[in-house]
Amino acid sequence: QVQLVESGGGLVQPGGSLRLSCVASGNIRSIYAMGWYRQVPGKPRDLVAIITSGGSTNYADFVKGRFTISRDDAKNTVYLLMNSLKPEDTAVYYCSGAIATLHTIAPNNYWGQGTQVTVSS
Repeated sequence: QVQLVESGGGLVQPGGSLRLSCVASGNIRSIYAMGWYRQVPGKPRDLVAIITSGGSTNYADFVKGRFTISRDDAKNTVYLLMNSLKPEDTAVYYCSGAIATLHTIAPNNYWGQGTQVTVSS
C-alpha cells in the first residue's frame, strides 16, 4: 500500500556532509509526522529527528546544531541534511512516516528499508 524509499547514504569523511531523502509512494491520503532514525548493529534504533505535518521539528541531543530535517509535501518527501559528520554518526538510517491511506481513517506507521551512512577517513 505504502512504500518509503531512502536514498543519499554513502561514505563521507569526518566533517563532511550528506543529504538523505525519503520518498513516500502508494495509496496515500495524508502524511502526518515523519522522522529519521538510526541503528548500529547490536543496539536499539534511535530517533534522530522528527517533523510534524505543521513543520515543527525535534532533534536528538547528539545531532542538534548539525542535522536539519525538512519536508516537501508536494513531493511526499522528507530530507535529512547532515553536516559536521562524525565517525559515531555511522549507522543505517531509516525513514519513518505516519501515513493514512485511501482505505484507512487513522494513520499507520511505515518504515523504509534503510540507507547506510559511513563516516570514516
